[in-house]
Amino acid sequence: ALIRFSLFLGFDSNKEPLAQFPANYAAKEGNMPTEFTWSDEGEPHAIRRKEILKTHPEIRELFGPDIMIMPQVFAVVGFQTCMAYFMGTHNIAWGYLVVVAYCIGGFANHNLFLAVHELAHNLAFDNPVYNRLLAFVANYPTILPFAVTFQKYHMEHHRGQGEDGVDTDIPSDAEGKFFTNTFLKTIWVSCQLFFYAVRPMFVKPKPPGLWEVANLLSCLAYDLFVYYIAGSKGLWYLALSSILGGGLHPIAGHFISEHYAFEKGFETYSYYGPLNFLVYNVGFHNEHHDFPRVPGSRLSKIKKAAPEYYDNLPFHTSWSGVIWRYITDPTVGPYSRVKRESKKTN
Repeated sequence: ALIRFSLFLGFDSNKEPLAQFPANYAAKEGNMPTEFTWSDEGEPHAIRRKEILKTHPEIRELFGPDIMIMPQVFAVVGFQTCMAYFMGTHNIAWGYLVVVAYCIGGFANHNLFLAVHELAHNLAFDNPVYNRLLAFVANYPTILPFAVTFQKYHMEHHRGQGEDGVDTDIPSDAEGKFFTNTFLKTIWVSCQLFFYAVRPMFVKPKPPGLWEVANLLSCLAYDLFVYYIAGSKGLWYLALSSILGGGLHPIAGHFISEHYAFEKGFETYSYYGPLNFLVYNVGFHNEHHDFPRVPGSRLSKIKKAAPEYYDNLPFHTSWSGVIWRYITDPTVGPYSRVKRESKKTN
């Protein structure tokens, strides 16, 4: 039966997915994949980008930075800092703190995760240094430094989507072999931020540079500031906002919805629901990969300008539904990703 979710959870019950996918978020019958799906075709977004620009050159007008990212970052960072101060100075009970961290802080810190994503693409300023410095600010309430390292690996994810040993967005073989049932997949989803952060160190380690050191020191300075004004409870509020907001949380469904192959022949999926408002329209993921130089505020205009390229693609209607199906569906797991040989080995 079709599992219905409220608009708060990101599901529009009046909108049926085009290509009839996925009309049902309930578990299906079948076996868990035991290896990745390998493709001998080129990276799909580069191919489609060329085709779209031939027929819709006006999309180039959407390229370029959106300065409004900056006030959004400062507003959310300020909000989370005030929340941490309130939690610490009022010695809020742990039970209430956890609930607030999940229901409010999780959305706020996830907004900052995606702000760092926007800034990794240099979408706030023309100057890359300004984007990186603003990313440092967006990184503050998430406690641990990741902005610089994320940019390095994320750019490779775009240039070589699915490439073996290059795209660290894809789970490792160890993850695919271990997280093979509902219970274990629940643990994996709950800790997916941990795997997302640690996986690159094993798949494709990179030596840290001066920018990583600067990122570390700036985060440490912010953490010490929060500890000074709010104590350990203020820091715990921020840490739990990141941990809970990146796991079994409605907003975190985008991690799975973006590239897990729920439908054979497709390796990127969009989501057009209301939760996009909170995360720079990252749900417009086919559009984003086709045109990574377009900021989130303008991604919807790509679909409107070239509907013939997007209306026939499968898309998700619920990030919560994606999490539910990923956990309960025996045919979906860490191996449900498309890989291709690295260009260096071809």
